[in-house]
Amino acid sequence: MAENTAKTSRLLLLLFIFFFFFFSSCRCSGNEVELLLSIKSSLHDPLQTLFNWNLSLSFCQWRGVVCDSSSHVSKIELSGKNFSGELPESFFRFPHIEALDLSNNQLSSEIPISISSCLSLRYLNLSNNNFTGKIPEGWTNPKLQVLDLSNNMLSGKIPDGIGGLMGLRFLDLGGNLLVGRIPKSISNMTNLQFLTLASNGLTGEIPRELGLLKSLKWIYFGYNNLSGEIPNQIGELNLLNHLDLVNNNLTGEIPSSFGNLTNLQYLFLYLNKLSGPIPRSIFGLKRLVSLDFSDNFLSGEVPELIIKLENLEILHLFSNNFTGKIPNALSYLPHLQVLQLWSNSFSGEIPQNLGKQNNLTVLDLSTNNLTGKIPDSLCESGLLFKLILFSNSLEGEIPRNLSHCKSLKRIRLHNNKLSGELSPEFTKLPLVYFLDVSSNELSGTISQRKWDMPELQMLNLARNKFFGSLPDSFGSDKLENLDLSENMLSGGIPASFGKFSELMEMKLRKNKLSGEIPEELASCKKLVSLDLSHNQLSGLIPSSLSEMPVLGQLDLSVNQLTGEIPEDLGKVESLVEVNVSYNRFHGHLPPTGAFLAINSSAVAGNSLCGGDSAAGLSPCKGVGTPVWWLLITCLLVVLAILVLAALVFAFVKRRSDSELKRVENEDGILELQFFDSKVSKKITVNDILSSMKDENVISRGRSGVSYKGKSSNMNRIQFTVKEMNQINSFPARFWTGMAELGKLRHPNIAKIIAMSRSEKSGLLVYEYIEGKSLREVLGGLSWQRRLKIAIGIAKAVRYLHSRSPAMPAGDLSPEKIVIDGRDEPHLRLSLPGTTWPDTKLHVASGYVAPETRDTKNISEKSDIYGLGLMLIELLTGKSPGDNELLGEHESIVEWARYCYSDCHLDMWVDSSIKGSAVEKQNEIVATMNLALHCTATDPAARTCSGEVVKTLVSFTRSRSCVLGL
Repeated sequence: MAENTAKTSRLLLLLFIFFFFFFSSCRCSGNEVELLLSIKSSLHDPLQTLFNWNLSLSFCQWRGVVCDSSSHVSKIELSGKNFSGELPESFFRFPHIEALDLSNNQLSSEIPISISSCLSLRYLNLSNNNFTGKIPEGWTNPKLQVLDLSNNMLSGKIPDGIGGLMGLRFLDLGGNLLVGRIPKSISNMTNLQFLTLASNGLTGEIPRELGLLKSLKWIYFGYNNLSGEIPNQIGELNLLNHLDLVNNNLTGEIPSSFGNLTNLQYLFLYLNKLSGPIPRSIFGLKRLVSLDFSDNFLSGEVPELIIKLENLEILHLFSNNFTGKIPNALSYLPHLQVLQLWSNSFSGEIPQNLGKQNNLTVLDLSTNNLTGKIPDSLCESGLLFKLILFSNSLEGEIPRNLSHCKSLKRIRLHNNKLSGELSPEFTKLPLVYFLDVSSNELSGTISQRKWDMPELQMLNLARNKFFGSLPDSFGSDKLENLDLSENMLSGGIPASFGKFSELMEMKLRKNKLSGEIPEELASCKKLVSLDLSHNQLSGLIPSSLSEMPVLGQLDLSVNQLTGEIPEDLGKVESLVEVNVSYNRFHGHLPPTGAFLAINSSAVAGNSLCGGDSAAGLSPCKGVGTPVWWLLITCLLVVLAILVLAALVFAFVKRRSDSELKRVENEDGILELQFFDSKVSKKITVNDILSSMKDENVISRGRSGVSYKGKSSNMNRIQFTVKEMNQINSFPARFWTGMAELGKLRHPNIAKIIAMSRSEKSGLLVYEYIEGKSLREVLGGLSWQRRLKIAIGIAKAVRYLHSRSPAMPAGDLSPEKIVIDGRDEPHLRLSLPGTTWPDTKLHVASGYVAPETRDTKNISEKSDIYGLGLMLIELLTGKSPGDNELLGEHESIVEWARYCYSDCHLDMWVDSSIKGSAVEKQNEIVATMNLALHCTATDPAARTCSGEVVKTLVSFTRSRSCVLGL
């Protein structure tokens, strides 16, 4: 009986095994040729990679297909072929396939559940595509060893079932939109050697169960939102070679158990909130090559024990609270190349032997409390290219040895107490592109030596004691920024400075320069800022300065300049800041451009007249010029008659222009005021009133109805009329504010033509702009067109901020920006008055700064925040209202910071401009960097509108990286 039972059991077991493999083979079965041809028909293949997938060849000879000894498909390798379309399920029906590589394509859609059906797979790489949706559940393949789904757009949580892949050795889910906690089931994968979950939105603590994965060699959890303390159990992973937990919210101290990681070569914990000292056990990791604890709250001293890290090449401890002396032991680490200790509280002298036995390439000890002299030995290796020592209390001369360091490229020694002269060799360093020795006590002449620095782009010698004349050249045709201000330089400005074709900023203020401003400076076509103030310059302002296409700031104050201000200087569109105070100018102020609303302090100390009321100047008077004294009497009589007639005419004209026109209608007396006398002759009151019909309605809102109108004369001028309700609720300052808005004249600001009010209602008349809102057209715009729009709006904001007093723009949402047929943007300004009904809606929207939501006050800094949001939307196509697409990030700004920090450009750039992402990558990345500066949480940290314009405009002149903010 027992024997029969045993036979029955064995039979059932065999049947089970048979059906299991039969089922598996059914799921993976199918004619392999048909499967391959179905794959070909499903994929969009722009490179014609699959051209030989036809029946004239054996499928084992098809491109990307590898067969085993039995002529079955065992591998499909189609990486980087620019395929697009959905991922065909046919890939997972081959019965003998072991490896599938579809990485670096443009495949989209969700990953099919059948991915886990074919149990023969050992290698699966779908990285760097556009897959969306969740990671499939039900992973049971015991043979799978490599799973790479990185750099897609997968969302949701990491499934607990992924722990079923117990044969896995390599798992990379980085660069996606995954959220939630790291599942504890991951500890089931005891064969796992490489684990990457970086650049997602993962939260919660790092599971302590990670300590069970004894085979781990690589852990990369950076750029998430992980919190809590680092588990001590990680110190039990004896084979670990690479540990990266950067850019999270980890707290507490660094575990002393890390001292057990004797195979560790790379330890990265930067950009967290770790505190306390560095555990002494860390200094026993003799294989450590790179150590980065920067941007934390670590404290205490760095002990001399660091000498045990004999293989260390890179040490980053910057942006912490370390104190004490820089350990001398660093001088004796033979492989040390990069040492960055900046922004701490290190004191004492720089180790005098530093560099002698190292291979230093980068040294940054800036922003500490270091004293003493700069060591002679820093460039002993002959490899040092970056030397950053600014903002300390270093003294003495710049070492002669540095003058012979031909490898140097970037030198920043400013804000110290350095003295002596620049050696002749120092001004001939062949690779230096950035040299800043400002704010020291350096002296001597700079012209009696040869400047031969062919790569020089930025030179700052400001706030020293240099004297003598200016050199004719600095040996570079690449110079972009030149600052020689606050020295004792004398003589004239060399005409040869006009050859600096790449120059964008020149500051020569507070010297003893004399002579005339050379006409040749106008040849610097890229010059944005020119400061010649506080010198002894004389003569006229060169009229050629009016021809400089991008000049934005001009400061000529406190000199001995004479004559009249060139009329054309005020017509330069880019010019927004001018200071001509305390010279000997006379005549009238140009009535255009930056002179329109110039501050009185910028024109004081001259004999000028005219200008806006803000200038505080007397009105200009007509003055007769005598020819012969015998004719004086006759001329005076004639002039008196002419002046009297002119005054009467001007008085009558001014009164007619400023007087309110009154019309009686059903709402009572309607007062109408035009802001443009020319337009008032072409549009009548009747034109405005007759346009207010249902068939002319453009939009209806809480504040009222907008109508499209057209003048009845032959010009047929189009305009928009906005009828405002609840007029009695408007504050008194609303109407004075509207009068100020009516004075604005800028090509990127929708012009207000007139306003009117009666006892019951009010009207605003705008110029009509044929076009659509930015929100409507954004999806179809190329990167070049988006950049043009960004520049236009930034210029409008700069114009508003440059007025006196500054005038905030308010709402900068895409609905407020109209794009005309020439891609020119036109900003519709928010109406004045904090109690205006739209203000609550504006404050509640996502386009305002955090401080505005609390105070409801709109300022210049809140405008910059809105400008940054607009840039983010132009770059990504996402708006503040798209929060459901942004994972667990609190705002679009936080999402943008997260995306930018890992530089996965394809992950965040708008899909419609991905084609430009490769060619214009520098511009796009730099614009995102600018947007993040604009949207800083601290208003004081945001850049100004002038800098925004300068940065954006620089992209149109150069296709290289722009200057950093």
